[in-house]
This record gives sequence, structure tokens and C-alpha cells, in this order.
Amino acid sequence: MKTNLLNFDLPALTEHFAQMGEKPFRAKQVMRWIHQGGAQSFEQMTDLAKSLRAKLQTQATVGIPELLAAQESKDGTRKWLLDVGTGNGVETVFIPESERGTLCISSQVGCALECTFCSTGRQGFNRNLSTAEIIGQLWWANKALGVTPKNERVISNVVMMGMGEPLANYDNVINALSIMLDDHGYGLSRRRVTVSTSGMVPQMDKLKEDMPVALAVSLHASNDKVRDQLIPLNKKYPLKELMAACNRYLTKAPRDFVTFEYVMLDGVNDKPEHAYELLDLVKDTPCKFNLIPFNPFPHSGYQRSSNHNINVFKDILMQADIVTTVRKTRGEDIDAACGQLAGQVKDKTKRQEKWQKISLEKQI
Repeated sequence: MKTNLLNFDLPALTEHFAQMGEKPFRAKQVMRWIHQGGAQSFEQMTDLAKSLRAKLQTQATVGIPELLAAQESKDGTRKWLLDVGTGNGVETVFIPESERGTLCISSQVGCALECTFCSTGRQGFNRNLSTAEIIGQLWWANKALGVTPKNERVISNVVMMGMGEPLANYDNVINALSIMLDDHGYGLSRRRVTVSTSGMVPQMDKLKEDMPVALAVSLHASNDKVRDQLIPLNKKYPLKELMAACNRYLTKAPRDFVTFEYVMLDGVNDKPEHAYELLDLVKDTPCKFNLIPFNPFPHSGYQRSSNHNINVFKDILMQADIVTTVRKTRGEDIDAACGQLAGQVKDKTKRQEKWQKISLEKQI
């Protein structure tokens, strides 16, 4: 079987070339061709010796996931469904804004955490994505979007906020981040790459040491009782442990704050008393809040908070000098909004069957 070079960051690619009897600079050349030049064929790599191109042709491949579908929203948001084999597909989303372009990348086929408000979680879980399948999403988006009139890349920011829990696929995510940050890869700043987690505390501590990029935490509740209901992982790593991990992370983070994501669920976590609880919870943690209006999906059991409740909640936080934004819903017409990504998942957990059964019981 040929070796997929898309799985290698620069140190691993350099070691691979050394085993082939090639010098380290060849790895840098090939990495630039793949990630900056969008090359899939070794014949395109014209500054490599013909003998090396022939050797690579027989031993290696640039295995990009196959594109299954592409959609564009009326607001300019774009979504790609990529084939990752055996009937599974993952989604990645590009969100254009006036001063930046953000790509939202998936890290797993489905998600194992089963957060109750998330349609991806309801899809169940199949497996972790390989490094090639993670970085292949960025490769595809770069190819599709091209460059700006100033010959700059359209994608300026990457967020690991798509399908899956990134820190549950730690090694492959770290390798993909290494490629994103490498000057011979995508050359992104640590400040412009964000990993979002539901609160895997030991992996947060590892990320701090191995690859400290910007951190976002899916908080979604102001107390353990509500968070246990929304995010089952909280029973393992409750809020006190999570907040301590956030403060540890900030000692090496490229930004001096943590972004807390908070989905607004009517009557569940959107009352003024919840906002005041949050102020007490984060009083020792430099942070900003991103309030996310819930994007409904069938049989979720939750409703979106009213605009009035969201604004009252926001004002309480801002009056305490906490930077707070309300996420603008983007790509809702193509199911590309936050919490809507579902892809195609051959569910090993049988979770889809469970939720379908619950839904039928409610209808009876």
C-alpha cells in the first residue's frame, strides 16, 4: 500500500524522506507543493529530480478525501461534504466575513460525547478522522476558494468546531495543527487557529504543552446540574476542574483569554440568574463569551431563546466588563450553522436508533 503523505507534518515527512535516502530539504519542497501549491500529482512538482518523482510515484500518494457534495448559502457560507470511506462523510464549512474568512473543520465521523442539544451528537459516532482526512478539508477549501485579488489566501482563520470533539482525537489533531502552523504548510498564526473542546481536562493540559493555539470551551451552562444534562462529559470533569484547566492553559496560550461558547436554550440556561451564576464562575478567568442562538433540529426537545432573553443575558455579562458577542446565524439554509453539521455517519453506537425510538414513543 502506498504511503499517504498528507498524514505527515514536516518532522514526520523529513524522517520519511531520510528513510528513502533523501535530504531534509526535499520534505520541505514536497510539503510546499502539497499544501501551498495544491498538488496531487508528483509530476506537478517540477523542482524535484525526475528520479525522485518516479520513486514517489511508486511508493507514495497525496490522498485527498473525495468531494461528495458542495453547497453555497444565500449569505455566502459554503459547505463541503467529503467522503471518508465505508459510507461515511464529514462536513466542513467556510464562513466569509468582511475582514476574515473562517474555515470550520471536523475531527471525527460523528461524535462520541452525545451532547443533547447537538444534531451531530444525535448522529452517533463511527471513528476518528486521520490527519489526512482532517487536513484534507483545508486542502479542499483552499482549492475551491482560490486567492483574493491581492493574491492572498481567502482562509485566514481555522476553527476546530465541526463534527466531533477534537481532543478525543488528540494525536491526529495535533499533527494536523502542526501542518496548519508550519510555514511550509499553511503558515497560519497560532492566534488564528482555534481548538474547541467540551472540556476534556487532561487533553487540555497536553495541548497547552504540545501545541498551544487559541482555546474555545463549549460551556453552555452556569452550574453542574444543567451542564450534566446538556454535556454528559461534565459528570467526569465538572465545572470546578474545567475552570482550573482553563486557567492553566492561559499560561501558554497565544491569546490572553478563553472563549466560552454558550448556546442559548429557552428556559434551560438563558435566565438572568444563569448569567449572574456565570459571572461568579468566571470571575478569576480572563474570557469572552460567544452566545449562540440555538439552531433547532427535529425532535431535539429544545427551543431557541427569544431575542429579548438573549439581549438581557448579554447585557448582564457586558455590564460586568466581559466582552460578549451574539453569534450571527450563518448558513442555516444549507444546515451549516452551529450545531447543525451531521454529515453521513455509519453509527457504531446505535445512537440514531435510540433517538428514533424516543421520538416515536413521544408521538404515540
